[in-house]
Amino acid sequence: MTIDVFNHFMPLAVLDQLRQRVPGHMALGAFPKLPTLWDVDARLRLLDDFDDMQQVLSLANPPIEVLGSPAVTPELARIANDGLADLCARHPDRFPTFVASMPMNNVEACLAETARAIDTLGARGIQMFTHVLGKPLSAPEFRPLFAEMARRDLPIWVHPIRGPQHADYATETASENEIWFTFGWPYETTACMTRLIYSGLFDEYPSLKIITHHMGGMIPYFAGKITLGFEQIFEEDGRNPVADKSGLKRAPIDYYHMLYADTALNGNLDATRCGHAFFGSGHSLFASDAPFDSEQGRALMRETLKAIDGLALPPVERAAILSGNAKRLMRLA
Repeated sequence: MTIDVFNHFMPLAVLDQLRQRVPGHMALGAFPKLPTLWDVDARLRLLDDFDDMQQVLSLANPPIEVLGSPAVTPELARIANDGLADLCARHPDRFPTFVASMPMNNVEACLAETARAIDTLGARGIQMFTHVLGKPLSAPEFRPLFAEMARRDLPIWVHPIRGPQHADYATETASENEIWFTFGWPYETTACMTRLIYSGLFDEYPSLKIITHHMGGMIPYFAGKITLGFEQIFEEDGRNPVADKSGLKRAPIDYYHMLYADTALNGNLDATRCGHAFFGSGHSLFASDAPFDSEQGRALMRETLKAIDGLALPPVERAAILSGNAKRLMRLA
C-alpha cells in the first residue's frame, strides 16, 4: 500500500467561494484546466492507474484566510472541511482521511474547527501555510493551535505560500521568471521552520509533529550552513550565539531533524536522495503534490514512486516511507 500524504483537492463549493470573493486570483485561470483537482470522478480515474494508492486530501492554495475577514473565514473553513470529509466518507478505499483547513486569521475559530474536524469529521491533522497574511507562524497568537495539536498527538501539515507580488529585489514590485514559485516556496518553508525552532516551539512541545512540504525546502541542502551559523564563525568556543540568545536547549540542527518531510520533489532522484539523507527513513513520507502537472497528476505520482525506488532502500524502510510512517503519525488502522 502507498499513502500519498500531501496532494491537493478543491471541492467545487470552495472553488465557487474563490470566484465570488477573490475574482482576480491567479488560481482561477489555472485550476479549471486541472479536472483532477476538483472533479472527484477524474481523481478516481487517476488513482485507478495506481492500484494500491490512497490519498490523504488537503485543500489547494490559496489559504482560507485570503478569502475573507475573521468573521467570514470560519464558515469557509467549515465548507472546505465538510467537502473533503464527504469525499472520504464516500470513497474510504481511496481517501482514508483528510487534513483540515484552518481560518488562520481567527485563532479561536481555528481551535473550534480543529475539534470539529478531528472529533466529528474524522480529519487526522490540520494544514497551515508558512505565514498568515504576512505574519509568521511563530507569532505568539498562534501558539495555542500548536499546543492543541501537540496535546492531540496529530501532525500539522505546513504548505509554502508566496506569490508573484513578492519581488525578487527591493527596487522592483514583482517577481520575475517564476522565482517566487521555484525558489520562493522552498525558502518560505525553510524560513518558517527556522522561526518556529528559534521561538522555542520544540522545547515547549518536543512531541509536536510537523510535516514540511517538498522535503523540508532548503533544509537538507544547507544542513552544513545550519550547523555553522554566521555569528558562530567568529566564536572560538564553537557555540552559536544566536541559539544561546534564543534560549534553545539543544543545537539548532537537532530541531530540524525533529521535522518530518514529504517526498514531493517532482520525482527528482538526486533531490530525494539529499532529503532522505537528512531526514532518514523514519521522518520521510511519500507525497506527490498531485495533481499539479501536465498529466493531471500522473507524472508526479509515477516519477515520485520511481525516485523512491531509486533510493534502493531495504524493504522495511521503503514500506515506512510509502505508508508506515503515515499510518503511525495519523494513527490509522
